[in-house]
Amino acid sequence: MSKVAVVYWTGTGNTQAMAQSVIAGVQQAGAEATELFAADFKADDVSKYDAIAFGCPAMGAEVLEESVFQPMWDSVKGHLSGKRIGLFGSYGWGGGAWLENWYAEAESLGADVVDHIAAENAPDETVKAQCEALGEKLAQ
Repeated sequence: MSKVAVVYWTGTGNTQAMAQSVIAGVQQAGAEATELFAADFKADDVSKYDAIAFGCPAMGAEVLEESVFQPMWDSVKGHLSGKRIGLFGSYGWGGGAWLENWYAEAESLGADVVDHIAAENAPDETVKAQCEALGEKLAQ
């Protein structure tokens, strides 16, 4: 059975709702999903999972959340080469540049980014379905 970590930070609950859909997709595909808040995920944990979904909303000037998520990301990103990952998060302003920048960084690290999904504010049914599909892809 494939093991997938779903690691995220949320401020308003929108990114958490997306994480729940990713988890549902992982489970529907018959894999094991582990929900982790960003503060609880460490570099040593990367090797424990076959794939990882990372979720973070846009903050400030379209950047990752700076006090919890960014430090976690900085600590794990050197371990992501060859790892299957997915990226997701919500935004309330701007055009989603934070996600495109994050995606480009993850690819430059050698991660196998299977998808990246953004929701403007709360995820609607279409975005939830995309998140479920991300979970299914990561479970394979």
